[in-house]
Amino acid sequence: MGQILYKKIYSVKEGYLSLHKGLRTTGYLSRAKRNKLMSSQFIERIMLAVTEVNGCEVCSYAHTKIALEQGMSNEEIQMLLSGTAENIPRDEMPGILFAQHYADSRGNPTEESWKRIVDVYGQEKAWGILAAIRIIMIGNVFGIPLSGLRTRLKGKPSGKTNVFYELSMILSFPILFPPALLHGLILSALKKPVIEFP
Repeated sequence: MGQILYKKIYSVKEGYLSLHKGLRTTGYLSRAKRNKLMSSQFIERIMLAVTEVNGCEVCSYAHTKIALEQGMSNEEIQMLLSGTAENIPRDEMPGILFAQHYADSRGNPTEESWKRIVDVYGQEKAWGILAAIRIIMIGNVFGIPLSGLRTRLKGKPSGKTNVFYELSMILSFPILFPPALLHGLILSALKKPVIEFP
């Protein structure tokens, strides 16, 4: 596909944080889709934009396939995966830029950038955008070590990851998932903010 892979490498701690944040906001994406606030193509553009920032091979492959099935052109997909913003619908541009910022800041966007998204889209759609970003962040955080292991098994190690890192991240996923889900449920029950800032 031509994109640079493994731009970011995440720790187990970051994996846990991405899981609990993503699991906590999944319902917002379902609601935004159900209320027709977000099209499938907008969601895929977000997924591809985040994947481009992180450089996850397995996510790039999977979301290219989904985007093609959603009717996006191969040219647009390749542009998104190369970080080019041409041909993105104007009304989606703020969401795509926020998605890139979220990924580039390792899941710690600025408060100002979030307020702008809420101002542009309204609270419900902004939460849907946040959920889409957080869901693909989970995929990227755990997909990067999976990509590394796959290429290693093909005799082409990336050089950016080692087998210990790849296995520890992959094996941590089923261990981290239950406490991350519980953590999110507790925060929701306590009505803690969905997004917080450093």
